[in-house]
Amino acid sequence: METIPTTSRSLDRYYHINGDTFEKQYKDILSGYREWSELSHAEDWLVFPDNVGESICIDESAPSNGELYTVVTNRASRGGKGTIIAIVKGVAADAVTECLMRIDENKRLTVREITMDMSNSMRLIARRCFPNAIRTIDRFHIQKLACDALQEMRIAHRWDAIQADNDAREEARCTGETYTPTVLANGDTHKQLLARSRYLLFKSADKWTESQRLRAGILFETYPDIKEAYSLTHSLRMIFSRNTIKDAARLSLARWYNKVDDSGFKSFNVIAATLFEHYDEVLNFFINRATNAFAESFNAKIKAFRAALRGVTDIKFFLFRLTRLYA
Repeated sequence: METIPTTSRSLDRYYHINGDTFEKQYKDILSGYREWSELSHAEDWLVFPDNVGESICIDESAPSNGELYTVVTNRASRGGKGTIIAIVKGVAADAVTECLMRIDENKRLTVREITMDMSNSMRLIARRCFPNAIRTIDRFHIQKLACDALQEMRIAHRWDAIQADNDAREEARCTGETYTPTVLANGDTHKQLLARSRYLLFKSADKWTESQRLRAGILFETYPDIKEAYSLTHSLRMIFSRNTIKDAARLSLARWYNKVDDSGFKSFNVIAATLFEHYDEVLNFFINRATNAFAESFNAKIKAFRAALRGVTDIKFFLFRLTRLYA
């Protein structure tokens, strides 16, 4: 059976009506948008106090033209109605706090946990507006920092390999010899080895395929610093995966700091310093093992909704439709 498109401009094909006219009628009359009680301030802030729950998330999103909005969501709603607690234009702590303070204090005090990224602005908002809540920093943001540091090392080696290959080609051209690049045991050149190792470095060794296992062995033998950085990244991942008690995780992180210090890798020292700055909020993950994945998932829903509409031309109407679905 053929699926009937749901865009207004496709209706003329099936129902012989003017899609543009119908779209205007829907916006101005059928949807109730013009009578929306929040219309006057919708572009700046929207708050739905009844959607406050015990476990909430706070994150930023860019629904239109890269303009950032702070989005507060209720995890218990599971991405359906009642998800959106607030959408506030911008990420400035003072502006967002002012809007969230419109929620009754008794409701805000019922929040027991709030998950977020490592933004200082989000931490300040959470502390001001939800004082009874445990503030938990998303573990995946921390792991991403380690993965980025590891990939940075791989990319640096790749640039060196490209430069060495270019120099060797130039030297062979000058001497009139035929240039033949060095081929490793798995058939890769050094450039190819470093380029093709990108995805295996994101995974645990037990999830490698046979070809990835061979490539990783050659990579680690050729570049011992990448092997050590991979070990640090994997160790950090295992701390979050295996530890279930906060005190045990604290001890494991202390040992990880020592390994980072011994490695001398600048990027990992920066990560360790960042972790130390957010130490308590990071360790709060081990209380309920809560992450900000729900907020990231809802952000993906906003992007999918925007894509279905072929972009956003009227941000107020977009937010009206979004809140009708999720608030």
